[in-house]
Amino acid sequence: MYVLLPGKRHRLCKARNLSATGVFVETGDMGLRKGQTVDLAFAISLGTVTKLHRRTAIVAHVSRGGTGLMMQSQGG
Repeated sequence: MYVLLPGKRHRLCKARNLSATGVFVETGDMGLRKGQTVDLAFAISLGTVTKLHRRTAIVAHVSRGGTGLMMQSQGG
């Protein structure tokens, strides 16, 4: 999963506990802050088809292990 900061940098990170509403990502020290908005880009394999997804998420919490992100609804 790529974590993208608008107008800045991106980092490939390992996602843990991915759901429709959120994800915990091993981000290391990206300097993320609670309440900050980030963009996510990731692929999900559905057998013979791989779908690419982009979502906007808000940083819900930051710990030494990574960052908890809350996905924004797709429709707005």
